Amino acid sequence: MSFFDKYFKREKKQDLDKGLEKTKTNFFGQIQRAVAGKNSVDDEVLDELEQALISSDVGLDTTVKIIERLEARVAKDKYVNTNELHSIMRSIIVELLTENKTPEYDGFELVTEHKPHIILVVGVNGVGKTTTIGKLAHQYQLQGKKVILGAGDTFRAAAVDQLKIWSERVGCDFYSKGMNTDPAAVAYETAEKAVKEEYDIAIIDTAGRLHNKLGLMRELEKIKRSIGKNEETAPHEVILVLDASTGQNAIEQCKAFLEATQVTGLALTKLDGTAKGGVVLGISDQFKIPIKFIGVGEEIDKLQVFNKTAFVESLFQGSTLV
Repeated sequence: MSFFDKYFKREKKQDLDKGLEKTKTNFFGQIQRAVAGKNSVDDEVLDELEQALISSDVGLDTTVKIIERLEARVAKDKYVNTNELHSIMRSIIVELLTENKTPEYDGFELVTEHKPHIILVVGVNGVGKTTTIGKLAHQYQLQGKKVILGAGDTFRAAAVDQLKIWSERVGCDFYSKGMNTDPAAVAYETAEKAVKEEYDIAIIDTAGRLHNKLGLMRELEKIKRSIGKNEETAPHEVILVLDASTGQNAIEQCKAFLEATQVTGLALTKLDGTAKGGVVLGISDQFKIPIKFIGVGEEIDKLQVFNKTAFVESLFQGSTLV
C-alpha cells in the first residue's frame, strides 16, 4: 500500500483527484506544449517552461525559483532529456512545499492545549469564507466536539443568516447580535459564551471588506483584543480564506491580510472549479504560511486538510510530459 493510500481514505483521494482535474489538465497541457518535439531540456525549453508555469498561475517569483533549480539540475547532469523532466519537476515541487514547513496533516484532529480553541476566520467577500466555516464546524462536530459559531460579519447582507443556516445544518450552536452591530462585540461575547459554557471550539467570522485599507487592520486588531479579554491566548488560530480560482489576485489578498494581522494558516477554496490550482505552489512558496485546508467540492464533506504529499501525488498521478 502506497503512502497516499495508507494515510488517506480512498474517497478522499478520489475527491482530491477530481478537484485537481482542471488544474492538472491546464498545468501539464501547458508544459507538454513547451517540450513538444524536443529531445533535451535546453534554454529554449526552459524559456517555454517559464511561460507555461506563469500561465498556470504559479506566480513569477516561484516560477523563477523552479526554473533556476531546473537550470542547476541541467548544469549538474550536463544532459537532461524530456523523459526525465516529469520526475524532476515533481521533486522540485515537493521541495518547495517542504520548505514551507507545512505539517503533514492527516485529518481534522484538533491538537490544542486550549479549551475553548478559538479560531478567527478572515477573507474578502465571495471567497467562500462562510461555507468554509460551516464545513470546518461539520468536521469537528463529527469528532464529538462542542462547537459554536460567532457571526462577526455584521455588515454584509445576509451574512448572519447564512452562518445561522450553516449552524443549523451542521447541528452546532450559533451566536449573533444581528446585522450592523459591532463585530468586536460579537467576537467578545462569542468567546465569553465559549469559555463559560465550556465549548471545545469557537469559530468567529469577520467582515470581508476593506482588504486593502487601513480600516481592516484596525478592525481586526480590535476584534483580537476583544477575544483576548476572555481568553488571553486567543485567538489560537487566524485562518485566511482565499479563492483559488482568482489566481494571482489570491496572492495579492494574502499580502494585504498579512499586513493587517498575523495569519497562522490558509484555506484555499474552489480548487475543483478552476484550472488555476498552480496558485497553491505560489502562495506556499512566497508566504511560508501553512496551507491547512482546501475545498475540492461544494458538498459539506468536500473540505480537506492540505497534505503536501497527497497534493503532489494527485497532481502528477497519470500525467506525462512527453
